[in-house]
Amino acid sequence: MSQETQDTAPAAPRGKPATALLNGENAGLIGVLALLLVLFGLIDPNFLSAATFTSIAFQLPELGLLTLAMLIPVISNGFNLSVTFTANICGLVLAWVLMAGGGPEAGVLVFLLGVVAALLTGLACGGLLGTIVAFTGAHPILASLSMMIFLRGLGEFLTRGGSVSGFPAFVSVLGQGTVFGIPIPLLIFIGCAVLWRIVLQRTRLGFSIHMLGSNPAATRYSGINTRRALAMVYVLSGFMCAVAGIIMAARFNSVRVGHGEAYVLITVLACFLGGVDPFGGFGRVLPVVLALLILQVISSGLNLLGVNQHLSTALWGGILLTVMVGRFLWRRYGPVPARS
Repeated sequence: MSQETQDTAPAAPRGKPATALLNGENAGLIGVLALLLVLFGLIDPNFLSAATFTSIAFQLPELGLLTLAMLIPVISNGFNLSVTFTANICGLVLAWVLMAGGGPEAGVLVFLLGVVAALLTGLACGGLLGTIVAFTGAHPILASLSMMIFLRGLGEFLTRGGSVSGFPAFVSVLGQGTVFGIPIPLLIFIGCAVLWRIVLQRTRLGFSIHMLGSNPAATRYSGINTRRALAMVYVLSGFMCAVAGIIMAARFNSVRVGHGEAYVLITVLACFLGGVDPFGGFGRVLPVVLALLILQVISSGLNLLGVNQHLSTALWGGILLTVMVGRFLWRRYGPVPARS
């Protein structure tokens, strides 16, 4: 590697010791989370109840999994606007396999076959999108927007705008069951978050993803196959969409192609609120998880107070605009870090 390349390439992401989990960024997010809990608790004492926290624990995973699907493309200086429709198509594939295998009478083996089919569908959707972005040079926003429109239209055509429901009773355990009082979807989300952290901070692919977002030219000169790495970004995103689609199908016992359309906005908001650089090159899983908790607490608090859903959606947009303006002001007028 040339000296110029060494100077421009970012340092490889490494794991931090446990004490670093409470760094300034994470501590700030934890402080905001605690403040919100206290604020909503003062407004309505019923907010700080077991029922509220159980509801949050069941609602968080589907949004969290979709946010993980958005996270890796954003770190690579890309986007995947098709995350929700990819998840719904994967859920539909699972539903079709179950219906073909007996519907409510389908067995565990049929369900496992449906899960495999759903995961393969997610990988295929992500692989197609990644191939287009990596080998044609199409902008990720335009390519993923086209994929979103394609998947939405395909799903609406195949389902005639309706939903598919009537799964075996045991499927609902995956979406609504608990283990030692902890919701199964939450355990799956935690496992996926840990997996994503390992991929991003402990593997060569994770290093390549950060490099792509930080300095694509240096990435090419360093000997990394940038096209392959970029394609893998969207393959991983498609895989996580499939996991989200399976969980959503199990939780609601039905699948509809348009479910969770507004989640795209919130996944982007969670990434930026969690400190992910919108221009790529930097992002960590734990701050994004904390940001998700903050957004879910806000959503649950507003629902408890009876705030109109459309006003809540407007609030998400306002928060996103505030975060973007705050980031700009910090870059423009914030303290300049000392050079080592």
